[in-house]
Amino acid sequence: MNLLRSEDIKQKARDLGFPKIGIVPATALTEEGARLQEWLAQNFHGTMHYLARDPEKRSDPRLLLPSAKSIICVALNYYRPEKQPETAKISRYAWGDDYHDVLQEKLKSLRAWMLEQVPDIEAKICVDTAPIMDKAWAVRAGLGWLGKHTNVITREFGSWVFLGEILVSVELEYDSFIEKDHCGKCTACIDACPTQAIVAPYKLDATRCISYGTIELRSEELPEAMREKLEGWVFGCDICQDVCPWSRFSKPTEETRFAPRPGIIEINLQNLLTMSQEEFSTRFRGSAIKRAKVSGLRRNAQTLIQITSKQVGDKN
Repeated sequence: MNLLRSEDIKQKARDLGFPKIGIVPATALTEEGARLQEWLAQNFHGTMHYLARDPEKRSDPRLLLPSAKSIICVALNYYRPEKQPETAKISRYAWGDDYHDVLQEKLKSLRAWMLEQVPDIEAKICVDTAPIMDKAWAVRAGLGWLGKHTNVITREFGSWVFLGEILVSVELEYDSFIEKDHCGKCTACIDACPTQAIVAPYKLDATRCISYGTIELRSEELPEAMREKLEGWVFGCDICQDVCPWSRFSKPTEETRFAPRPGIIEINLQNLLTMSQEEFSTRFRGSAIKRAKVSGLRRNAQTLIQITSKQVGDKN
């Protein structure tokens, strides 16, 4: 007999700080998987080769956990209202502690509680790094809809949410609500993207995306088409989220670990340019910024300094 009730799981998740939770059957994402394959075929993933590995696993959670029957999907608000500087902008998601660690801790607590109720179940935690289609599951679980910028948008928090899942080996009571697409005729995100990375509604060419360039790309120089369109971003980019009309519903997160670390918002390009590996490791320990590596931050800082110098020279 299954002693786990969906409402109890949701209440425990809310107690742990997750404001949005949905539970759905662990079945294959046929249509979403086909769209992923099409996206990969267009090479929109660039050098993120890990996205092309195990595509079957990404569309069928039962290949991650063969006993999976249910997926518990959660969303965690991370919005902070502090203003970005004009230069050396860092994406909001990286202002505080690494979201992987925060979500993992919360989901481990939820899994531990579930195992206390039913010790013989299997449960697998997924937070971004597992080969699972987080956004597709969030949509299927009714947490929000996929915006034209390809981020999940929620009514309550806009798109400022982190996503995670727990695959569970028992059947639960499932949510049937699907949030409809509220983007309508709006094209604010498409119009605002300085590199035209959103090549069509709901389709992102990551190789043009400033976030991809400043974080994922390991080349010595940024692509020429991106260099003069960085608009001050040294790590990531929030432009498409900032301009989204649904961002007006943003609420400050209650998770204190997402508060800006000292000096993050006021970071100095010259300091980044000369930062040593030791200083980088110390300063960004436990931060998502470590993803870019010290060489990537130096390259990005150097690019922004060069652009600024060129713009000043052009004015003179």
